[in-house]
Amino acid sequence: MPQQTFLMFVLINLLGVAGIVIWHLQGRSRPTARLIVQIIFFLAMTFAVTLAGLNPFRFDAPHLDGLGSLVVAAKILWWTHLSWATIGFVRIYIVLDGRPREARLLQDLIVAIVYLGVLLSIMAFVFGVPIGTLLATSGLIAVILGLALQNTLGDVFSGIALTLGRPYAIGDWIVLGDGTEGRVVASNWRSTYLLTFAHNLVVLPNSVLARQSLTNVSKPDENHQLMVAVRVLPTRRPRFVADVMRDVLGSCNCILHEPAPAAIVGSISAAAIEVELYFQVAGPMQRGAARSEVIDLIYRHCAANGLSLAAPLGTALLGGEQIAALPETSFEILLSSNPQFSELNAEEREALAALAVKRSFGAGEIIVEQGGVATGLMVVRTGILAFMHDGEDALRLAPGDCFGALEVLTSRPEACAVKALTRASVYEIPKAAFEALMGERPELAMSLSKRLAQKSPAAAEHKDVSAAKAHGRTDLVHAIRAMFHTAQ
Repeated sequence: MPQQTFLMFVLINLLGVAGIVIWHLQGRSRPTARLIVQIIFFLAMTFAVTLAGLNPFRFDAPHLDGLGSLVVAAKILWWTHLSWATIGFVRIYIVLDGRPREARLLQDLIVAIVYLGVLLSIMAFVFGVPIGTLLATSGLIAVILGLALQNTLGDVFSGIALTLGRPYAIGDWIVLGDGTEGRVVASNWRSTYLLTFAHNLVVLPNSVLARQSLTNVSKPDENHQLMVAVRVLPTRRPRFVADVMRDVLGSCNCILHEPAPAAIVGSISAAAIEVELYFQVAGPMQRGAARSEVIDLIYRHCAANGLSLAAPLGTALLGGEQIAALPETSFEILLSSNPQFSELNAEEREALAALAVKRSFGAGEIIVEQGGVATGLMVVRTGILAFMHDGEDALRLAPGDCFGALEVLTSRPEACAVKALTRASVYEIPKAAFEALMGERPELAMSLSKRLAQKSPAAAEHKDVSAAKAHGRTDLVHAIRAMFHTAQ
């Protein structure tokens, strides 16, 4: 046994083991350094294998005494370094711009093919296993396993198709053909996980997901359009009805105002004018709150403008009675529809209504300046008003909303300006009359203090003034109680 040949095979094995150790010491955070180490040791091993006269692509029965194990180890190490060098190139250079999931899937597939090819090569060229017979036998085994794992394999290949097709990404909100909807929180080879409205986790096999129609609500953005249909008795012109419905959308705080919502008259008959309200919300989770607010505002604006909702389609008028327009909404009706005053009895509402003065404002007119003090308690009758904070639209007011009570009783400056966005009218109870009524009716003052302490004026919901208004609720109760020297 030549000493030189023995030393050459020892060198090949030492290079292979040293390459593995240094490769592990580089760590996963340094893929480029790992690849350089792999290439250097692979080239060194290839040079040494060539000098030793060893052909890794041919099976040779061990014929050198004492070298059999060294030859086998050298070939295994050479094939191992070949696979790692190839995989290093794959991990670094196979990258799809802006599509990390597809790149990772392609990398995993190539890595699996490389490892399978190297394993078969080691079996054929190192141990002399007849690959042809093995492949034939493994083919039969693969058929049996394929039939047994049909559903699992279907999920895997469907996952590959979904990943390459990229109909959704992690974080997208999707709606399936069967009505299932939710936000994609995780996805793997076999299944996709959705977090639903009810905060439940739905696990969908990829094969089931691939067979259904899918709507991605998050593309191109999460703005979500909704439609609410309204049927109104034809007591006024369709144009007037459409304008009222636009005011409904304009006074809504839960919807997006860019792009602008729309109110379209869909049909008219002797029984009703049908109007379709189209609007968008910032995301699927806001649909319920927005729809509820729009429906509430439909009722309030219709009541404020003398419109009555029509019966459902197909319902006949009882007794053939005539359709008549409703009278103008009174201050008492507005008070009864406002939660802050809903507990007042008829006598108390009449007392406040007797002091109310109707005022009108044009579009764009400032009713109360920011930092100013309201001249009285004001309740919106028609139109749209808005609290403006530093020139920005903070919160919108609709018929029935009130403002100014805190400022009237405490002389605290307004945190927001109040501006009419459309032609609007309000009922105002002047400060002096309001204070006089409070002094004459202590039971009314206590009732109001209870309600107003629970809910401040609508501007309190704005993030920049919420803290000041929360403190103001206490000030209001104290101010009312102080009028009657009530113990604190």
